Amino acid sequence: MSVPGTVIAHRAGDDLAGLARAAAHADVLEADVRLFRGRLEVRHAKGLGPLPVRWERWYLLDRATPRVGLGALLEAAAPLGATLMLDVKGYDPRMPALVLAATRGWRARRPLVVSARSWRVADRLRGEPGVRTLHSVGRRRQVAHLLRRYRPGSLEGVSVDRRILTPAIVAALRERAAEVWSWPVDDPGLARELAGWGVTGFISDDPAALRPRP
Repeated sequence: MSVPGTVIAHRAGDDLAGLARAAAHADVLEADVRLFRGRLEVRHAKGLGPLPVRWERWYLLDRATPRVGLGALLEAAAPLGATLMLDVKGYDPRMPALVLAATRGWRARRPLVVSARSWRVADRLRGEPGVRTLHSVGRRRQVAHLLRRYRPGSLEGVSVDRRILTPAIVAALRERAAEVWSWPVDDPGLARELAGWGVTGFISDDPAALRPRP
């Protein structure tokens, strides 16, 4: 039985080969977007400034590993019909304008969700045509900061680590935003519990567990 709310396939867009498979079980396909040498890349792996080095969980990636541009993701996702979510990494002030320019064609046809740990990035994208923003929260102390910084009803959405959530925190976040999405959520029972608290979306590494095929 499917869980209530929106199912988001975590990092689905980071692997173009598995994009269609993820779309079969999710409403939203999530991808990490980073800026490298003026170009938007789709990858979870971190970099070392301008150096052509990428690393993931304390190991280096082979330099021959292909670099996937955001344009390639948009082209691959276009026929699938799912909503796309870009988790914008980093704090470069150029990111909002670059993301808007790269997704202009996409946003003319369907909405785009953008999540950002940098709230300045999210604020600059909020209100742009075809964009729905999520202010990302990964630590408990950031929840208090967000509640002080934004007045009730002023946000479109919040993306928050489920390990810091409580019913009271979800209620306070829902006062600021209509959408509260949470990660990581791979268990249907946990998703239903969070839905009972008011969480509206579940970012999952196993979307098939939350939304199995009929």
